[in-house]
Amino acid sequence: MRRAPLLLVALTTWLGLTSPVVAQTPAPQSPGAQRAVLVTGASSGIGRTIAERLAREGFFVYAGARQPSDISALSAIPNMRGVRLDVTSNEEIAAVVQQIQRDGRGLFGLVNNAGVATGGALVTTEDDELRRVLDVNVMGPVRVTRAMSPLLIASKGRVVTISSISGVLSGPMLGVYSMSKHAVEAFGDALGAEMAGLGVSSSLIEPGNYRSEIGRNTMSAAVAAADRAKGTSFEAAMQNFVRAMGNYDNYPAPDSVAAAALHAFTAPQPRVRYMVVPAANQAAVTIRKAIEELVQLNHGHQFSYDRAALIGMLDEALARLPQGR
Repeated sequence: MRRAPLLLVALTTWLGLTSPVVAQTPAPQSPGAQRAVLVTGASSGIGRTIAERLAREGFFVYAGARQPSDISALSAIPNMRGVRLDVTSNEEIAAVVQQIQRDGRGLFGLVNNAGVATGGALVTTEDDELRRVLDVNVMGPVRVTRAMSPLLIASKGRVVTISSISGVLSGPMLGVYSMSKHAVEAFGDALGAEMAGLGVSSSLIEPGNYRSEIGRNTMSAAVAAADRAKGTSFEAAMQNFVRAMGNYDNYPAPDSVAAAALHAFTAPQPRVRYMVVPAANQAAVTIRKAIEELVQLNHGHQFSYDRAALIGMLDEALARLPQGR
């Protein structure tokens, strides 16, 4: 078996032993530079908020949507062109590439935002529903980024992918969505490692609970799943999940998520990750989960590190972070 050493070589090359891979990409010099950014899933929620914020800051935004009424509404916004874009359709993705090429602005940025969610126990989720979520949330960013990559490489641009704190957490009744966002985390990391040498950066934004269309759709799916779960082993768990989702209308608008995207496109050195949450408890549970996973990973084998060594690694990682917020 020679595969383990080959994997180790690949991972060592990526990590540079200790340092994160961060592309040194040029930041726009002024809002009037009219650098172009494509935002997928821009008809509402997080995508719409990001698209509008970037357009206000002087970027030219190609705003992806599926419904003609949404495309028209987006096109009416200054510095924005609505484009028909279903991230599951290679034909529509190719048409957007052609539109960008015809316009002659190039493409400085991509926001992989389009996503769907569902609720319910993993073992009761049908194959079609699983495929639907993974097709949009995982294959969608892969398809769009692949198609846009020549333009992004030419501009030494930036890719921002909207993940979630569910890419760190794996809560009950959100297993399918969490699976997709864990995959998105791997996508963002691998993309950054592969593209850094070409001058293209990859950033992940991990929002907590903000008001968005995906949250509204999750609520609807959860109610339907709770009905199906009646009389099953998961009835009580699904009822608890629906009650927890019942606070959806009280979630704040995703303005902070848009601010993170703006930073990723304008900072001299964009961050690899932006965890953006509206409440301290969401940050605490996410960070504690990441630490717990590290402890589990380190436990019970011949190469485990003691507490002092782990603290030393933490100090080294903190020292590598860019200065400032």
